[in-house]
Amino acid sequence: MNIYDDKDFFKAYAMMGRSSGLDKAGEWYMFKTLIPDVKDMTILDLGCGYGWHSKYLINSGASKVIAIDSSERMLVKAREINSDPNIEYMHMAIESYDYPIETFDVVISNLALHYIEDLDQIYEKVNRTLKKGGYFIFNIEHPTFTSGINEDFIYDENGKALYYPIDYYFKEGIRDTLFLDHHVLKYHHTLETIINGLIKSGFNIESLLEAKPSIENKDIMPDEFKRPMMLLIRGRKI
Repeated sequence: MNIYDDKDFFKAYAMMGRSSGLDKAGEWYMFKTLIPDVKDMTILDLGCGYGWHSKYLINSGASKVIAIDSSERMLVKAREINSDPNIEYMHMAIESYDYPIETFDVVISNLALHYIEDLDQIYEKVNRTLKKGGYFIFNIEHPTFTSGINEDFIYDENGKALYYPIDYYFKEGIRDTLFLDHHVLKYHHTLETIINGLIKSGFNIESLLEAKPSIENKDIMPDEFKRPMMLLIRGRKI
């Protein structure tokens, strides 16, 4: 079962700030700079979750968004709060979509690809389904973060974050992490794997950003300057 279909996990996820909209996601101010003018474009949203990005793209002028997610609970919520006649929500895994040839102008994915074991396979499928010059824009958990021990800081006796421990960085593969008091399985990929796979699959990398707090949030989230949690990339099909 998809962890997001677990009743208790889904309830805890719904309480997170980012669940209530894009502006509540600390990295959104950076991620949105990677999105081009999408007027009249056809877009594929991989791992759409609540559908916030899909609705944003439609509101920004996109003509059609195909939004897929492997969690039925996520899709029920997406249809409830981000319904639109130009968004088609589909229940399926990212690996299972058929990726029709040269169909989309943009493929976007937010915080879903670290659940994928074989990134190269997805890169190749995304490249196939994009039109020439199309954009692949995604946000994946940073390799520094996924290689962290328990994906958490080391704290002092007063609960202050001291440092973020990393171990077995070059050992790629499945990691059992603790997220919202639940064991969640993710895949750790090195920076080499993430970047070189894109290049090998036929993408030019136009931008690479490491998520960090905005000026407005620098005092609210000081620990987020200790290590990057997310890696934001825009590639373009050659």
